[in-house]
Amino acid sequence: MHQTLFYVSLFMVCLTLIPLVRNDFWIFRVFEYPRLQKLTVNALLIVLNACFLPVTVAEQVVFLVLLINACYLAYQILPFTVFAKKQIIAARKPNGDHNISLLIANVYQDNRKSESYLRLIEKCDPDVILMVETNQWWQDQIDIISKHYPHQLKLPLENTYGMMFYSRLALREGSINFLVEDDIPSIEVDVQLKAGQWVRLYCLHPKPPVPQENPRSTERDKEILMIGERAKTCKLPVIVMGDLNDVAWSYTTELFGKVSGLLDPRRGRGFFNSFNAKYFFLRFPLDHIFCSADFTLSGIKRMESCGSDHFPMCVNLQYDPPAEKLNEKPIADANDLEIADEKLNAATST
Repeated sequence: MHQTLFYVSLFMVCLTLIPLVRNDFWIFRVFEYPRLQKLTVNALLIVLNACFLPVTVAEQVVFLVLLINACYLAYQILPFTVFAKKQIIAARKPNGDHNISLLIANVYQDNRKSESYLRLIEKCDPDVILMVETNQWWQDQIDIISKHYPHQLKLPLENTYGMMFYSRLALREGSINFLVEDDIPSIEVDVQLKAGQWVRLYCLHPKPPVPQENPRSTERDKEILMIGERAKTCKLPVIVMGDLNDVAWSYTTELFGKVSGLLDPRRGRGFFNSFNAKYFFLRFPLDHIFCSADFTLSGIKRMESCGSDHFPMCVNLQYDPPAEKLNEKPIADANDLEIADEKLNAATST
């Protein structure tokens, strides 16, 4: 038992160390996802090691490393717990003409529970809807909401990267772009709040770094950081939303926050794990809504499953420029900017 526990503990430590290798190959990136799961297993191993009392020097060293590993993992996920400081403050005023409510839903292309999404839209009553993994079948089912959401940008695709954007707020200068890969669209559009203020929205859904999609994270990271660069230089308030196929605490997502200066409403409030809806023990925050520092948060909620492997996310933001002085805006240092520049200029497969 001692020997088995020793090697399992050693393997657990290795799973934590692997993501520290700054390599885009999928095996190094995918282990960034399950930090909470690793912390849970790590804690169990600490208890087991304590029960069986490490005997050899090697076992004692591994036990000590497990303790350090647990502290490191806890430190990594702490910002996404209620014990951490909120990055974006709560709205100080009731919902009004300066609010915008957003719904992001990865529908899972082969899912056929479109009625569940129509009921969800009626329940959430969002101003803006982004649906991804949508093909022509999904467009035919969801277009019934067009009379309530007349402003639209849609590109149904059969490759699981189609996008549909619906808004009941006025739009301008909307475009569907292919920033990195020829078959992976993103959306850039200005949305007008009821109060008259224009807000720039970016919507994206890059490929994940997994063997069956893309063995490297290069293209995903590049697209995320390209949006970050655009957000940084935009003169309007900014919102970025989509299934980034990256967890909230990953190195790339944190780098995106620093480069763009955008805020994550989950920080200080909870994980809001949106994937995988089918397996409770393998859930990660993959669906994101970020905003510039001139917003406050009126509400954030993970909605019920609608047959997809993703839970929909609903976020309500309020445009409030004075809040910029109170929000915790991330700042990039020289090293962050250098790494971001390397990723932005990295060669891609397309």
